[in-house]
Amino acid sequence: MSNSILPVIMSGGSGTRLWPLSTPNAPKQFHALATDNTMIQETALRLVGDNYLHPVVICGQGHYDLVREQLEQIDKPAQAVILEPFGRNTAAVAAMAALAGDDLAPDALVLLVPADHVIARPAAFDDAIAAAYETAKSRIVTFGITPSHPETGFGYIARGDELSDGIYEIERFLEKPDMATATQYVEGGRHVWNAGIFLFSPQVMLEELERHAPEVMAQCRKAYESAERDESAVRLDAADFAAVPSISVDYAVMEKTTRSAVIPCDIGWADVGGFAELWRLGDKDDQANHIKGDAIAIDSANCLVRNEGGPVVALIGMTDVMVISTPAGILVAPISRAQDVKKAAEAAKGLLGKV
Repeated sequence: MSNSILPVIMSGGSGTRLWPLSTPNAPKQFHALATDNTMIQETALRLVGDNYLHPVVICGQGHYDLVREQLEQIDKPAQAVILEPFGRNTAAVAAMAALAGDDLAPDALVLLVPADHVIARPAAFDDAIAAAYETAKSRIVTFGITPSHPETGFGYIARGDELSDGIYEIERFLEKPDMATATQYVEGGRHVWNAGIFLFSPQVMLEELERHAPEVMAQCRKAYESAERDESAVRLDAADFAAVPSISVDYAVMEKTTRSAVIPCDIGWADVGGFAELWRLGDKDDQANHIKGDAIAIDSANCLVRNEGGPVVALIGMTDVMVISTPAGILVAPISRAQDVKKAAEAAKGLLGKV
């Protein structure tokens, strides 16, 4: 690549399926889950080189200090941190990313990436970005993940006609399917996982938001222009931002625009959305236990143990169990029930509210 890219890191997830490791004060992107670095640090570190500008981060207003400290630790300080007073879904994030790009680096392309994804093959990701660069000057390019197996937890993108080598029109976006449908998608070879990663010219995104989601664009522009600015912080006004409709960028723009494209890629992508995925990605002992922190596993197999600074955790004769011990709480459950952890997070929030 010989042209500039402004990384804009989306850091708004709450990570309730990773409670009690992930909490509202420190969601999963601020924890070291897959490597020794936190997830937001890993995201920033893979976007390095002469072509990449210092990143912009969009996050909740309570996470400014975490963002600043963690990025400064890896010598990748954010040139701006846009602070949302509350979440307004991804169309607002895309609008803020485009406004920031147009403001800070109008000649660069914006690479909009989630802070909490694993990309195990960063060189392949760089190759995909380079391949998409020219197309992204005139279209909003999304990176579709070549599926390794039928998956019911992700949305899919059906590719249409080929625009250029390896880059396709988008035929349609598809919601999370059942297993039979997911199997058909994977076997057919035309569908990719929707990872929510975008490369675009700020001017193109602004034009398409104006055309297809004018109220989102107008209210986001108002909130961005009236924001309080202090060093790197861009503090959006709560009253202005509350007027922004809450809608995803897929619904607001990508399903309507004729200026989109998808590039299928195999980049070792994983969305660490729950503890089952964390166990799958983690290093394991001879009994397939993934253990981090002070813990003992005796006659136990296929277990996940995360001890974040508490007393020693001991498992005896356990199989397919997860034990998460943190100052915020302790979770014990079968790994097969990982998707239900968000229920515990909600129940814990209610319990704490009564104290």
